[in-house]
Amino acid sequence: MLCNRLHRALLRTRYASFSEFSRHVHNSDGTISEKRIRNIGILAHIDAGKTTTTERMLFYSGRTDMLGEVMLGNTVTDYLQQERERGITICSAAVSFNWKDHRINLLDTPGHIDFTMEVEQSLGAVDGTVIILDGSAGVEAQTVTVWGQADRHRLPRLVFVNKMDKPSADFDGCLEDIKKKLSTVPVPLQMPIKEGGKLVGVVDVLSSSRIIWDGKSKGRSYKAVPINDETLHDQAQEKLYELIDVLSGMDDNLAQAIIDANSLENVKLNLVLDAIRNCTLKQQIVPILLGSSYKNVGVQLLMDSVINFLPAPSDRNQIYDCFGSDFVGKVFKVTHDKQRGPITMIRAFRGIVKKGSRFITAAGSSETIQRIYEPLADEYREIDSFGAGNIGLCAGPKSTVTGDLVVANAAALKKALKRLSSTNASATDSGDESMDDELVSRLGLQTTIPDAVYFCSIEPPSSGQQTALDNALREIQREDPSLRVRYDEVTGQTVLGGMGQLHLEIVKSRILSEYRIEADLGPLQIAYKEMLEEPSRGQWTAQKEIAGSRQSVHMDMTIYPTNSDGIEERIVLDNSAEAQETLKLVRPRQMTFFRKGALGALNRGPKLGGQLATCVVKLHSLIIGKGTADPFIMAAAAQCIGNILSKARCRLLEPEMLMEIVTPNEYLPPILADLSRRRARIEDVSPRGSSNKVIKVNAPLAELADYSTVLRTVSSGTASVSMEPNGHSPLNDVDEAQAMRRALGLE
Repeated sequence: MLCNRLHRALLRTRYASFSEFSRHVHNSDGTISEKRIRNIGILAHIDAGKTTTTERMLFYSGRTDMLGEVMLGNTVTDYLQQERERGITICSAAVSFNWKDHRINLLDTPGHIDFTMEVEQSLGAVDGTVIILDGSAGVEAQTVTVWGQADRHRLPRLVFVNKMDKPSADFDGCLEDIKKKLSTVPVPLQMPIKEGGKLVGVVDVLSSSRIIWDGKSKGRSYKAVPINDETLHDQAQEKLYELIDVLSGMDDNLAQAIIDANSLENVKLNLVLDAIRNCTLKQQIVPILLGSSYKNVGVQLLMDSVINFLPAPSDRNQIYDCFGSDFVGKVFKVTHDKQRGPITMIRAFRGIVKKGSRFITAAGSSETIQRIYEPLADEYREIDSFGAGNIGLCAGPKSTVTGDLVVANAAALKKALKRLSSTNASATDSGDESMDDELVSRLGLQTTIPDAVYFCSIEPPSSGQQTALDNALREIQREDPSLRVRYDEVTGQTVLGGMGQLHLEIVKSRILSEYRIEADLGPLQIAYKEMLEEPSRGQWTAQKEIAGSRQSVHMDMTIYPTNSDGIEERIVLDNSAEAQETLKLVRPRQMTFFRKGALGALNRGPKLGGQLATCVVKLHSLIIGKGTADPFIMAAAAQCIGNILSKARCRLLEPEMLMEIVTPNEYLPPILADLSRRRARIEDVSPRGSSNKVIKVNAPLAELADYSTVLRTVSSGTASVSMEPNGHSPLNDVDEAQAMRRALGLE
């Protein structure tokens, strides 16, 4: 039989000898060959075991000599004080280690929805992902979210079904969950062996062997033995044939081999392995593995599969070929170290980065790399350079921000722009050293920052510490773009906007622990948006003499409500002949400042100062007096829109949360009754196993204060909830009046 003949050779190589892999790990210039690099992100719902799995990888690869535990607060990647106190990942952390002549760069990401921006930043720097599931919970709410993020980045992925040591773990149930909720084709490469509800081993389907880990060596050693149980052996054979059958419908080489052999049994194993890899890279399938990271089972096989089935940098990122051998990279995270200052994490796509070299950023500024470090969370080992496909931590850059494209110099940028433009038969001949909009668009580097759902004021303990607080917020915001910081001119306060209550609590905690500032946070407020109910038109004339120069602006515009929130252009020009007579006289620079003023004004509605959503401003007339300064135009635009909105009919939009509640059957009625009092809409109630129910709910964020505590009380601590933002919906008159009273502190 196929597996009996080849399983011993397979276990010796662990699928490592693919024909396309090079024989040498390093290039002639000393950098690591791209074919020997894997850049991966670990994604999962909160508490699925991401950090524990990462710790095992570091331990088994020899990078660390002890097993860190989340509960003990001694893990490598959860190095922030807040992470160790709470037992959750808050900031994504980069680590690198060697495994079987390959370099694996791994990003451990948060699972909490409040820190989803950390996940988004990390996915721009990796070539594949490992999705971790809790074997007893299956596909959970945040799993669906991170899966969608990986889809947007077109990343191949593996799934590791963790916590299979739990008595309630259900591998087959997880496979069905993956098919149903993630709309993909799961391909199980392993089967669990359970005795008395305990995980005692794993069946490797491809080699038809039983793999057993030695608990005394902390899982370092494991052995593969033939399957003696005839029933289990037949099940493994059947799974293998099912696997080959699925792959043959997607891979032409495997299908032709089956036709030539006229049998599934005589197909060469390397063809099966190549088919798995090819179909994974095309995102046609998702290989499924299993184990228990906490019990030290299955992690080495997961690392083997990362090498064998996830892409090398050279398998992707062909768009960067326009840079040739010139350096180009992307900043995917910025941190601040007390001794080293700002640390910029860069993924190199082409070229080599050396200590002492320079590059230019998206803003056109020139930066010098003073030192380069190898990634290992908050530990720093200095290196001289890193090349294409690799990740490095650079000390020295002062103005880089997350998402920046960085290139070697202006000449390299110009050449890349010309190569990109040639594909569209249009030449770009700009002498500007800042990044061209076309380049950013073609490379897909725009990062969408989600809207804040909560905001609160923040104040220093004394006016003398205001500057220190501003600097601290500036550094934290550079690390975390989802934190919004603005100065409210009406109240004279600094206002923070965040993704959730936990997000803002962590910011306050970091300011205290890292910057020694005992800042006070005001009460949390819901980040309402506002919408127009009907079009509103208005005119505005602004005239003033400043420093002996007369400033004059007259404008006429209409603000229209729209049906879509995903508006590409919020400022449009009236195309009528009458309007064009005046608009054609406006210079492009003046129009740019008008747009800035108008867009800024749309961020403050007339009711509660919320962002004005789903609207478009149509400009009918703009007459600018000679010598009028550009900032005056911007201020006039803001004043005009503010005047129109003050007379317009608007309605509040409240943020909604999509919740997934898992509860034992007996607590379902009281939970549903409580949800009904919170203006919640029940979307679905489905069974999970024999004793649990899963409730999917849309509920207003304003009604969910301390809901997790209430849920634990109602269910005697047995139910759990996860939630994520799910857009905004309009309030009726009664609820809107109550929301305004609450926001104004009247109740």
